[in-house]
Amino acid sequence: MIHKFSQGGVNIVIDVNSGSVHVVDQVVYRILDIYPSSSREEALEALKDEFSLDMLMEAIDEIDTLKNEGLLFREERYSEHEGFKNKKPVVKALCLHVSHDCNIRCKYCFASQGDFKGHRSLMSAEVGKRALDFLIEHSGNRRNLEVDFFGGEPLMNFEVVKEVVEYGRKREKEANKNIRFTMTTNAVLLNEENMQYINENMYNVVLSIDGREEVNDNMRYTINGQGTYDIILPKLKRMVELRNHENYYVRGTFTRQNLDFSRDVLHLADEGFVNVSVEPVVAAPEHDYAIREEDLPTVHQHYELLAEEYVNRIKDKKGFNFFHFMIDLHQGPCVIKRIVGCGAGAEYLAITPEGELYPCHQFVGNTDFLLGNVMNNTLDNRIYNEFSNAHVYNKEKCTKCWAKFYCSGGCHANAYNFNNDINIPYEIGCEMEKKRVECALYIQAKLAEVK
Repeated sequence: MIHKFSQGGVNIVIDVNSGSVHVVDQVVYRILDIYPSSSREEALEALKDEFSLDMLMEAIDEIDTLKNEGLLFREERYSEHEGFKNKKPVVKALCLHVSHDCNIRCKYCFASQGDFKGHRSLMSAEVGKRALDFLIEHSGNRRNLEVDFFGGEPLMNFEVVKEVVEYGRKREKEANKNIRFTMTTNAVLLNEENMQYINENMYNVVLSIDGREEVNDNMRYTINGQGTYDIILPKLKRMVELRNHENYYVRGTFTRQNLDFSRDVLHLADEGFVNVSVEPVVAAPEHDYAIREEDLPTVHQHYELLAEEYVNRIKDKKGFNFFHFMIDLHQGPCVIKRIVGCGAGAEYLAITPEGELYPCHQFVGNTDFLLGNVMNNTLDNRIYNEFSNAHVYNKEKCTKCWAKFYCSGGCHANAYNFNNDINIPYEIGCEMEKKRVECALYIQAKLAEVK
């Protein structure tokens, strides 16, 4: 299977099964519409009025060479990879909901402004410690583990965060593990004391802001209705300064009300943030901010505009990192990661303040997906195995899609929320992901021109 597209005057061909990416001239680009699905003679006859015979013959020879080298039209191989056939999922990451409460109110919040459609509560240190015990016990031989402090707003329960981290440092030594702690925060409660602690103890931190002031404050405001932009921007800048601009992302959400989100990405870059992620909202269509199918051309246009500016800034030594454009063509994700994705429900689990286990933070509160409880060390293997098997080869739409090894089948929660089935991907999300991948590859091609 191949996928070809043209952007900004660059013709790109992706060989799906080998992962090879080729920048080609117009002759090769056109002839791939016909050859090798048709014979050499048929291809020559079909294009004889567009290109000379010598140009066509040279293009066909080039295609044949790439095919013989396994770099074009390669047969599918990952399903037979030993690592995939013999995979035995182990829990390697937890999303620790230390707070089912929040000090701001976001219109688009999937967590119902922090309470996850339940009651507002804070995790006890006991539950947090038992969660780490559960992680270590179910991690098998895997040494490197991750725990993300999440909410709601985790800084509302900061003393428990510190107690859990201290316990984790003790347990990792006993179990010969390495636990990397991370945190996702809305930044309102950041101060010099907790910023210092976070920078000393959190491997990575995600800082929430949507972009321009008017965009951010339209969606993210305090309990009394005040915009959060002026409150958090100085704190975000101080945080990344203390982290030496490393191991963080400022992370925003764009909606139907700011489809010109490329301006928000660039605004954050202009404010000095070098690691930026602005992602599309996922919301039911009845919400006025939900992205609809008719919005896709505008969304795609802004990904392309962002890609052009991204290249220009890198060339001008003013570059930044945009999460969705970060593709490594040389040492990208391993085979298993390409096939199973984030591992939600199998390798990655969410823990509520009461110790309940869910496949990920977006399933929390839906008791149909309750996996167990760390307080009694239970795990529902039926649900666990269902998620473990929700990979690209078990998703019919994914098997036919050129982007499957880039998105790894997409988000299980989005699939379920829109299609009531974790194996049927969310189509609007798929279309945006495919455009992001194309833009990321286009960026790689343009940057290769100047090396």
